Amino acid sequence: MAQTPRNPPPERRKLSSESGVPPVAGSHAQAAASENTLKAYSKDWGHFARWCRRRGTDPLPPAPDIIALYLTSLATPGTSPSARPLAASTIERRLSGLAWNFTQRGFPLDRRDHRIAAALAGIKREHGRPPVQKEAIQPEDIMAMTDTLPHDLRGLRDRAILLLGYAGGLRRSEIVSLDVRKDGTPDSGGWIEIMDQGVLLTLNAKSGWREVEVGRGSSARTCPVQALEQWLHFAKIGFGPVFLRVSRDGKRTLDSRLSDKHVARLIKKTVLDAGIRAELPDKERLALFSGQSLRAGLANSASACERYVPQEPGHAPAEKPRPDRRRQDRFRINLTRAAGL
Repeated sequence: MAQTPRNPPPERRKLSSESGVPPVAGSHAQAAASENTLKAYSKDWGHFARWCRRRGTDPLPPAPDIIALYLTSLATPGTSPSARPLAASTIERRLSGLAWNFTQRGFPLDRRDHRIAAALAGIKREHGRPPVQKEAIQPEDIMAMTDTLPHDLRGLRDRAILLLGYAGGLRRSEIVSLDVRKDGTPDSGGWIEIMDQGVLLTLNAKSGWREVEVGRGSSARTCPVQALEQWLHFAKIGFGPVFLRVSRDGKRTLDSRLSDKHVARLIKKTVLDAGIRAELPDKERLALFSGQSLRAGLANSASACERYVPQEPGHAPAEKPRPDRRRQDRFRINLTRAAGL
């Protein structure tokens, strides 16, 4: 009896090479990147595979000259008005997506190959521009932003998102990935533990697991912990995702977890509604603020406690307590109040 060959036939290998799902990517490789990153990488591969197909070439194995030509095409204006050239930073991220996909398919890509490196350097020199610095949200800004929110379920949820994200210096993906309890859902990115002095967030961040302490604020209006408690109470959430979608009438929660895109839209909408930087046109105001504005706001507002504030929220603090004293030292430094809340 003939044995089944280990390698799939060529036609099946070609089909898998054009698929958005890497055929050899295991669960550990998938877990190494966030859900949003995996979605972006899948789109990157799909676009590259279609580009290759239109030119009669196969995306596998990786050919440095083909990849260099592809990167150059991304920076070149298309024939239609909608086919605008991509920014140099976006093209570099596309290359990262391709490299990840090639590796998962068993073909590691050498990004330092002189053809790829030369193409990328030329794109940066011709189309590169400095990154846009997002403006930090100040304590008076976050108060004005939360004051624009309604008092229905949607308003309670969004108020908790803004205050918790600001006081914790959280990424928008970290905010929406929180669960009420440990091991709550398969797509969980961490969980919360509400205590007398505040709430402890355990997060699976880009750099690994970390804990974030958010102390109680100086008033009910600005306390992120109280806002979180009110949302969980009135939304009747005792397990699963902390932040859920809400019905159009704002009266009931839905089953699906909130998207991190909602956080970006929420920040921009409340910035406009609160009249922050009203001297600028709306388009310029929207470009100034993003999810990064919450993280930057904490670092700026809590400068009085600079010794205990990371250089960038989400990194290890300057002084780390000894493990045997870690629990008794919780909330000894209340960054919520130091930040003006």
